[in-house]
Amino acid sequence: MRGSVYYQSAQLAKQIFEAGAKKEDRINPNNPHFQKVASFKTMESYRNIWNNFFNYLQEHWSIKDFEKISAEHIAAYMDYKIEYYPSKQYLEKISAALGKLEIALKRFAKNIHGVEKEYDFSIRQTILDEARDLKYVVNNYHNRAYRKPELLIHNFKNPLHQLAAKIQHEGGARIEGVALIKTEQLLGTKQDNITNTQKGIIFTKEKGGKEGEVLVSLNTYNELQNYLLQNPKFKINRQAYYEDIKQAALLSNETPEASHGLRWNFAKRRMFEYAQAGYGYEESLQQVSYEMKHNRASITLHYL
Repeated sequence: MRGSVYYQSAQLAKQIFEAGAKKEDRINPNNPHFQKVASFKTMESYRNIWNNFFNYLQEHWSIKDFEKISAEHIAAYMDYKIEYYPSKQYLEKISAALGKLEIALKRFAKNIHGVEKEYDFSIRQTILDEARDLKYVVNNYHNRAYRKPELLIHNFKNPLHQLAAKIQHEGGARIEGVALIKTEQLLGTKQDNITNTQKGIIFTKEKGGKEGEVLVSLNTYNELQNYLLQNPKFKINRQAYYEDIKQAALLSNETPEASHGLRWNFAKRRMFEYAQAGYGYEESLQQVSYEMKHNRASITLHYL
């Protein structure tokens, strides 16, 4: 599909908006109004979310044709929003809007192109459920760092999950930065001038395409490198990873904080390391923010 963000969202809205459609028709799989939106106000709300999402895709992923949206983009956008602590109601509305977007895209492909096209945005519900269960919303804000992250990682059942957790804990990577890693992302080692130690470099793309280095211990780097010598890529299933974290947290007598908790541990430790290296507080905030692939120093305060 070609056109501006607003043109494309308008074309997709036409696929699912039916003013005044009865509820019994909208829940009947055999009715042409099945799964449609009947309220103009609701459709306008959903379309505003679509427009924000589409602008995000253009800025961070360079996607201009929104028929190319995949589950990866949905997951990245949900994580992007969660990191800024939305209200529970707003996150639920985002999830609902993306669910309607899935339906609209399927219908657009069938009605306009005459083809059946698969879109599966169910990951949005998984992420929403995790956010609600783990209270990743502003009215439930609390310290999410694990008390004993090393013990937590030790208690993982899956060794691949252990390795992913080490990378998150040591380097501050997001889940999308560890869910898939290829050999070409390993860039060797370098001196970490903050701790005066050698670190392994993993180049990741996170938060809607933001790229940068993740520094991990040599042991973790070598473990990943050895795995990639025997396998074409390092890949974990996100939902299985979440479940392993939950079980490991129970064994460790910790409150499950999903993988975000490991980033909190990283931020706290890294701030201390910058302080030991002689950096001032404001400068430390900014540098840690950059390492966590944020821009504003104030974001780091969320983790402290």
